[in-house]
Amino acid sequence: MGSGGARNRSGPPADPTSGRSARRGLTFNSLPAEGRKGRAPAFPLPILRFYVESEDGQVENKPATKAFRQRELEVWREHWHLPQACAWEREPWRWETIAELCRLKTVVERNPDANAALVGQLHRYRDQVGLTPAGLRENGWVIQPDEVAAQRAEKASEAKPAAPPVRRLRAVPGGQ
Repeated sequence: MGSGGARNRSGPPADPTSGRSARRGLTFNSLPAEGRKGRAPAFPLPILRFYVESEDGQVENKPATKAFRQRELEVWREHWHLPQACAWEREPWRWETIAELCRLKTVVERNPDANAALVGQLHRYRDQVGLTPAGLRENGWVIQPDEVAAQRAEKASEAKPAAPPVRRLRAVPGGQ
């Protein structure tokens, strides 16, 4: 039985700007801050169906199934516009895990009093796919600041004309 050794999150996190990380051969993939453009891939999990009891036994609750599926797909599409999606795109083997994250997030949203184990699992999924600072480090990803957008915003603020000076009237003694 082994003991000790490297574990994720043991010791200080790797730093993309340090010489030691460079000597160790650690590379960090830069992800664009503006996120991924384009459509999300097809959702890889089957439809989760909801059922209700009736005189005929269990019958599918079509409105609940449809509402859940719509929200699940909405969460899926939202995630595919994040910076991390630029890395996921190159790793189709992760897509099912990302889909499970989206499904679990939808389950937890539907039931705010969800079991603590579900909420904990949601956090673990976020780590695995790089949606937390620790997950970004574990995956070797760095979100680069959008310098072009910052420069555009700076130029736009400079280009705005200054507000005209506020004119103040002096009180005229004995005047109106």
